[in-house]
Order: sequence, then structure tokens, then C-alpha cells
Amino acid sequence: MTGRVKKAWNDTPIKWSPIPIGLGLAFITFLQYRKVMEREAGRDPNVTKAVIVGPWHVHVISELPLKTISRAWGAFNSITLPMWFREPGFKFYSWIFGCNLDEMKDPDLKHYKNLSEFFYRELKDGVRPIDYDAALASPSDGRVFHFGLVDGSKVEQIKGMSYSLDQFLGAQKASDTAEIIKATHSANIVDEEEFAEVNGISYTLDSLLGHDQQTTMEHKKEDLLGNVVPDEEADQKSKSSDSQEQLKLRPGNALFFCVIYLAPGDYHRFHSPTNWVAETRRHFSGELYSVSPWMVKQLQDLFVLNERVVLLGKWRYGFFSMVPVGATNVGSIVLNFDKELRTNTREDRHRRGYGELLYSGVSRLLNGQPLHTGMEMGGFKLGSTVVLVFEAPKNFKFVIEAGQRVKMGQALGQLE
Repeated sequence: MTGRVKKAWNDTPIKWSPIPIGLGLAFITFLQYRKVMEREAGRDPNVTKAVIVGPWHVHVISELPLKTISRAWGAFNSITLPMWFREPGFKFYSWIFGCNLDEMKDPDLKHYKNLSEFFYRELKDGVRPIDYDAALASPSDGRVFHFGLVDGSKVEQIKGMSYSLDQFLGAQKASDTAEIIKATHSANIVDEEEFAEVNGISYTLDSLLGHDQQTTMEHKKEDLLGNVVPDEEADQKSKSSDSQEQLKLRPGNALFFCVIYLAPGDYHRFHSPTNWVAETRRHFSGELYSVSPWMVKQLQDLFVLNERVVLLGKWRYGFFSMVPVGATNVGSIVLNFDKELRTNTREDRHRRGYGELLYSGVSRLLNGQPLHTGMEMGGFKLGSTVVLVFEAPKNFKFVIEAGQRVKMGQALGQLE
């Protein structure tokens, strides 16, 4: 029987016929229509979604399966390389992208099993001195892409192109868009009261006594910072387009931002740029467009469209946020103190809005995860971007220039 089937298969002639162009175009149109319908079905009506705005080649790129490609690239990076190939292979990569091998904590290239381990290499102690006197230090190596003041509800991406701060950080009440989880796994690594007092971090008597206010806050309206406001005030604020008023900035303060781009050859871990408390983590699954300077100039709302991990909290001057943004071929974003975080997974395509995790269980006094200046927070499994959005006195001044290369720990800004 098997022999007859094999003979029939081998003896049957194969005739190839061309597919009419019209049929091929119709098939492509059907695939695109199905993709749009699946995307629209997964949209949350409470979340305003950015749309693709840019030249034709940007629209072509947007149709590529970038997340699948990035997952495949991450899997490729995890393949164990033969011992004989590691040293010449990593040296060749370093020559192309300008990696400084002299700074590596472990200089033996044969110890790095794959590209992923090499990308995530540690540095020698002391090669990145931290400027503790600066009001704000660089969280990573990279190139300063843009910085300045937040203009109302908009953050400038490049000159003449901006994106919504609310969309970038997530202005909707979390319970409308995501499941809220409380993080409790991180151990307290500081004297909480001393950390709060030394760094000017405010705390309440309720937090000191360990009272859980989540149930009482559950049905109240919140602004972007998570501040509870009366219903009448919240309704009034929702009609206002001034995000800085909604952020309830302290008198004499303003809202600033800074964007740092990490190239493939840079040190890929990021550190705390100041002493602050991370209270909330929001994970936007998003897309994985390239965040190269060329793409930033081409694609409107790039940082709103891309996958990102939004860390919201406070420092001595008020609101503070740090946002690692994903990009094409970034296998994952890692947070050392948040083992729940999983980025660029297949399940993300079914998520509506964003996933949120509260760090209040880490420290009831501080209501979040305390972070010291220079403390390693996590990293990328390839280059990407870190965006800082923070409140500071109006006399805060950046001490950097657009396009300047910076090292982790280098001063970004000072108070005059």
C-alpha cells in the first residue's frame, strides 16, 4: 500500500499555473482587512489609540510583523554559540557597533554563551562614576535625543512633532483598563523612614501605620499622578486641556522631559537617575518600531505606539516617571525588582489597554519601591530608549545638549 502511494506521488506530474494579479491583490487585501478587524476588536473603548501618521514607507513598515520578528531575534540571540566562535564573533560585533571591551566586568569573551548575554554585559566597578551632586543623573549610556519643558499636554518628539503625555503615561483610571496587582515580593533594602526624611519623600500617618487605602480609593476619581480628587473637581479637570494643572504641580514647579537613545553598541542596563520611589508600573504592550533617530523623525507618536514600561512615582520635588521604551529586535525589557513583568509575549496581542502593578506592598511607609541614585534597575536585551518625565522647580536647568553622548551617572541637570 505504501509503495503504491509513493509510486503514485512520484509519477503524478506537477503543473504550475500563475496566479492572476487581481486574485493576488484580493488575497493581500483580505489579509489586511482581517488584521484591521482583529486589531479593532481588541481595542478598549476607554483608551484613545494613536494612529500611524507618516510617509508611505512608514505605513509599509507598520504592516510588518515586527513583534514576531523581534521574538525570533530574541530566540536567535539565545542560541548557544560554539566556544571557538565566541571571541572572534563578539570582537567583530564590537568593531561594527563600537563596544568598549575594556569596560567589561568579565573580559573573557568565551564566558558569554550567546549574543543575549553579551548584550547584557556588566561593567567594571568604578567605570561609571555617579554624579551624586547633580539633581538628575543619566539613567543609561546613550545619546541625548531631546529634552525640555512639557508644553501643556504635549511632549515634543522633534521640532514640529509632538505626542500626548496622557497617552504616553496612561491617563485613564487603571481599573477601567487593567487588572491591578500588588507587588509584595521585593525585600525592603533601606531604612524607610530615613530614606523618606533624607530625600524629602512625603508619607502619611496612614502609610506609617500600615493602613490599606486601596479599597477606599477604588471608586474615586484620580488624575494622571493617581491623586484622588473630589468628583466635582475631577469633572472640572476633565474639561481642561492643561495637563500641568491636572498634574497638580507644586507652586513654582514645572514639568520637564528628557529622551536618551541607546544604540546597539551601548551598555544596555539602566539605573536610577535620582533618589525616588516607584509606586506604579504600567505595561503597554504596543508595537515595536525602530526608535532610531531616522524613525523618530518619520513616525508621529512613535513613543505612544511602541511597547513601554511606565514607572510612576515621586521624588523630593513631586512627580517623577521613568519609561523604558521597547524597539524592533529588543527581546525584552527587564526590571530587577519586578519579576512579574513579561514584555513582547504572544499573549500581549489580546491585552486591552495596559497591565498595571502597584508597588505599595514593597513598603507601606513609602508606598512603593525605593530607588537610590545609580542603583541598577534593569535593562534592555538590545538598544532602545529611556524617557524621563518629571516635576522640578522652575530653576532646574539641563546641563546637556541635543545629540550629546552621555554615560550612565553623568549629570543631566542641576538646580540653579
